Amino acid sequence: MSTALSVNLNKIALLRNSREGNYPDVMHFARLCIELGVQGLTVHPRPDQRHIRPTDAYAMSALLQEHPALEFNIEGNPFAPAGGQYPGFMTLVKDLIPQQCTLVPDSNEQLTSDHGFDLTQSGDRLKPVIEELQGLGIRVCLFMDPDLRQINLAHELGADRIELYTGPYAAACLQDPKRAETLLTCYQAAARHARKLGLGVNAGHDLNLDNLPALLACAPIEEVSIGHALTVDALLMGFEDAVRAYLACCQ
Repeated sequence: MSTALSVNLNKIALLRNSREGNYPDVMHFARLCIELGVQGLTVHPRPDQRHIRPTDAYAMSALLQEHPALEFNIEGNPFAPAGGQYPGFMTLVKDLIPQQCTLVPDSNEQLTSDHGFDLTQSGDRLKPVIEELQGLGIRVCLFMDPDLRQINLAHELGADRIELYTGPYAAACLQDPKRAETLLTCYQAAARHARKLGLGVNAGHDLNLDNLPALLACAPIEEVSIGHALTVDALLMGFEDAVRAYLACCQ
């Protein structure tokens, strides 16, 4: 099966935010991604606005209205409150109505997302959120570890998809190839189990051109969202060639 590529533009925004002004222009790279044939765009607007800002999300939503076949995926913590110029995660999502909302258990203290939901602890709070988003026609994806018990709970909560957190696999590819092979078996089992339950399966975090092929070869993945590694590869090969390389890998 082919896998959809959703390009995460957070790191382009992070570079822009290191200076005054709008250089690089995130929207320029959003348009370039669309021209190159990606299947979607992803943003993860955090309350501290370290990279993507709400204004970026509104601009990207308007752009994608012109491309209804492409997916807009907004990631974040559904319980992130309003503060300053940040309207609150749920307010932003309800204003923009993306095709997909990926709920992530992150906090401002985390450098990046580093674990999936423990639904034994957060399931009761998440259930009405999932129902509200689905009532707006938004597909709901939960950021999850490859834990079959947790995936069962995601299904019971009524999620549409899960996104498998692939950070441990990516780290093992660099540090312990044998462990990486073991983890691939875990991700394969998790993806197959989720699909048997009727859940769609996405994957993301630290995936790159070196570790992505093996994951896609062994596990039925519908979509990957990639930003950090793609941005790094763009420094080496140019943005357009980097996007093309990831598209080829997904196909």
